[in-house]
Amino acid sequence: MAKAFYAVGFWIRETGQALDRLGCRLQGNYFFHEQISRHRTLMNIFDKAPHVHKEAFVAPSASLIGDVEVGQGSSIWYGCVLRGDANNVQVGSGTNIQDNSVVHVAKSNLSGKVFPTIIGDNVTVGHSAVLQGCTVEDEAFVGMGATLLDGVVVEKHGMVAAGALVRQNTRIPCGEVWGGNPAKFLRKLTDEEIAFIAESAANYSNLAKAHAVENAKSLEKIDFEKVLRKKFAHQDDEHDSMLSVTREVPPELAPPSPTPAQ
Repeated sequence: MAKAFYAVGFWIRETGQALDRLGCRLQGNYFFHEQISRHRTLMNIFDKAPHVHKEAFVAPSASLIGDVEVGQGSSIWYGCVLRGDANNVQVGSGTNIQDNSVVHVAKSNLSGKVFPTIIGDNVTVGHSAVLQGCTVEDEAFVGMGATLLDGVVVEKHGMVAAGALVRQNTRIPCGEVWGGNPAKFLRKLTDEEIAFIAESAANYSNLAKAHAVENAKSLEKIDFEKVLRKKFAHQDDEHDSMLSVTREVPPELAPPSPTPAQ
């Protein structure tokens, strides 16, 4: 039954767009053309469809295409692209792929090998990272702007520094930090840094829940909350005025007192 409703809804929306195009043509040179976005957060390709756990968060501006699987409690943030058209992309549980990151797969390369992209549990992938046909094991960390090429393996508790370029078939051992272009071993992780990896994943998992709630709100509810905020803000100002209340500035925010002239 759900599939039937989905199909009917799809054809109604397609019909609406077709009618809009027809109306524009009939108006000739006088029409106002408002481009309708065809962005789809989840998109099939060939016979492959994304599968997202019901308790995962996928931002509305992200794109999951083809053979992509996202596990429980994971979050795919704004502007991300996970494209599983030539192979599969797997994201485990409790993992966060941060804003504007790209995750793709390798169908062919110089070595002739085919690589999916597999990301384990409780992994953090920083903003604008690029992962191509690689494996990132549980509780590993990929810094902002890092690039991982075909065949790379980041072992559990491994860390790739921000901006690093990890060349093909490189293996980053457990508990090591690699950085640079090309990436090389820098040092061992401390116990505090290893604990931070799990903490970072948990923090993003909790933050994703708040974003999921906000994105699920209807336009009517958003407008209603705006009205309430304005109303209560106005009432607070009136209440302070009636009581002659002066809100004090915290000492740390107060400007320094001028020095008396000599």
